[in-house]
Amino acid sequence: MDRKLLTLGLALAGTAAGAQERPNIVLFLVDDMGVMDTSVPFLTDGKGNPVRYPLNNWYRTPQMERLANQGVRFSQFYAQGVSSPSRASLLTGQDAARHRVTNWIRSEGNNRDDYGPYDWNWEGLGADDVTLPRLLREAGYRTIHVGKGHFAPFGHSGEDPRDLGFEINVAGSSIGEPGSYLGENGYGLLRGTRSRAVPGLEKYHGTDTFLTEALTLEALAQVDSAVAAKEPFFLYLSHYAVHNPFEIDKRFIAHYQDTTYSQAARGYATLIEGMDKSLGDVMDHLEQLGIAENTLIVFLGDNGSDAPLGGSHDIGSSAPLRGKKGSEFEGGTRVPCIIAWARPDNRNAWQRKYPVLQGAISREIGTIMDIFPTLTLLSGAQAPLPPAHTEDGYLLWSFLRGDKNPWHEDTFLNHFPHQHRGSYFTSWRHGPWKLIYYYNPDHPDYPQCTLFNLEEDPSETHDILRQHPRTARRLLREMIDRLRRDNATYPVDFEGKPVLPREDAIR
Repeated sequence: MDRKLLTLGLALAGTAAGAQERPNIVLFLVDDMGVMDTSVPFLTDGKGNPVRYPLNNWYRTPQMERLANQGVRFSQFYAQGVSSPSRASLLTGQDAARHRVTNWIRSEGNNRDDYGPYDWNWEGLGADDVTLPRLLREAGYRTIHVGKGHFAPFGHSGEDPRDLGFEINVAGSSIGEPGSYLGENGYGLLRGTRSRAVPGLEKYHGTDTFLTEALTLEALAQVDSAVAAKEPFFLYLSHYAVHNPFEIDKRFIAHYQDTTYSQAARGYATLIEGMDKSLGDVMDHLEQLGIAENTLIVFLGDNGSDAPLGGSHDIGSSAPLRGKKGSEFEGGTRVPCIIAWARPDNRNAWQRKYPVLQGAISREIGTIMDIFPTLTLLSGAQAPLPPAHTEDGYLLWSFLRGDKNPWHEDTFLNHFPHQHRGSYFTSWRHGPWKLIYYYNPDHPDYPQCTLFNLEEDPSETHDILRQHPRTARRLLREMIDRLRRDNATYPVDFEGKPVLPREDAIR
């Protein structure tokens, strides 16, 4: 992103709102929620009209519908394929190839696999990193973390979100999933997976308070405290839902009695609806406090769906998209993103300066890295950034008001040099084209590539590399250039030597 433009924007922002406080920000992050895990239709036809698919009729998310009616939802918004890389990208504005948190972080230590890179950033983020909450706190915001962290392993500084710029941390630690969602189980401390017990919620232990509800209550209490202190706040409400275990939220199971779905799939659906209730509770609370018109909400998933519907490479959990969390396909990285003012009001000075269309769908490509500069500009956080910190994100404000942004690239890099549902690959999207490069570290002289046109084949069922070799070679060169620019780390072969992408992989 052009930092000169950002600096100019910050100067203008200082005069836009006059004496009004800076806007509050709610970043509502849902774990493992893909773009199809909702009753809101995000995907569109060729004319930009929303298209409903069977999964949109299975899930019930009326509060997401409410938020979408108030703002802009993105039909092509991308995150990294698994949790920790996305969270690092969200906080730094950098893609995974650059910050090198390229895999999920194992709390107990380095989870490098046989061919994984030795120099990947398994230690995650730390106290010296430039992060969004740190910048917002320096700009006068009360920065509140509630829920899942998963930024660093046990014993490392980023284990505690307060070392990353959050003034307040509730229930965040190294763990990437809850030991249990049930208050009766102490969220894993009393029963369940004790090593993944959610910390800091002891007052709910032994009650029937579902984890999603407990986090929501804690978040609203923190908002009350910030409002009472007359401080603008940044609330990072990061739900453990909808990560496994897919325990049933009994408040909503009556809505999911179709036995053609497995019990796990029905449990997953209750987690989705419980998360949606939380969103509505937050929106209602902002209204009750009289601050909704001065609060921006960013709703976001952190990677593709992990719904227990079909295999990792099938058209199932994200149908009509192929794949799921951890795969190289669209179902692994396409996530829901809605951005809206909590109460649209064109009389509000901040909303006049940063208008957001209501009930609109943007078909532009957006990425999780874009949240960093978008919120930095809105908040008036200090610019420019340190020279050593390079951003890969772009401003979304043009898209939010319905305009084009000539500086925003229509590209997305997904670099995953590890073993998972999709293994040792880099995917590069540019416009409608998507190239997937497989390093094959066990046979490094024989890499493989596939090519898809997502406009014509959104389900990625037809590899058209043989029909379009020149396009594939161009995309491969672009991908390699981008990886070099990011100083990426790569898989290694059986001798421990890095396996670099080969320009001659497509002949």
